Parts: sequence; structure tokens; C-alpha cells
Amino acid sequence: MAREQENRIAAAAAVGLNTFKPLLQYQTSIVRLWADNCELVARNFERSLDAFSLAVEQQSSVARREAA
Repeated sequence: MAREQENRIAAAAAVGLNTFKPLLQYQTSIVRLWADNCELVARNFERSLDAFSLAVEQQSSVARREAA
């Protein structure tokens, strides 16, 4: 009797874990997608910041040349 109950509990646990696995995989893929998007935003921000600082440097060097 106890052995039968153990088998039922083990089967129920296996069903529960097999049901949970696709949900966990989905959540993992969503987190990976979110992380990739964060990296893309950071990369684009860095490029924009570099372009902006380059433009500021060029303007300041032109202003210095004109002032001299």
C-alpha cells in the first residue's frame, strides 16, 4: 500500500515537473530576449554619445580657430 502511494506521488511530481518545464523555458527565452535588447540599446546609446562628443569637439576646435 505504501509502495503504491509512493509511485502515485512520484508520478504526480513527474507530471507537475513536465508541465512546468515549457513555462520555465519560455521565461528563460524572454529573459534572454530582454537582455539582448538591453545590450542593443546600450550599444546604440554609446554610438550616439560618441557621435555627439565628436561633433562638440569639432565645433569647439572650429570656434578656437576662428577666435585665433
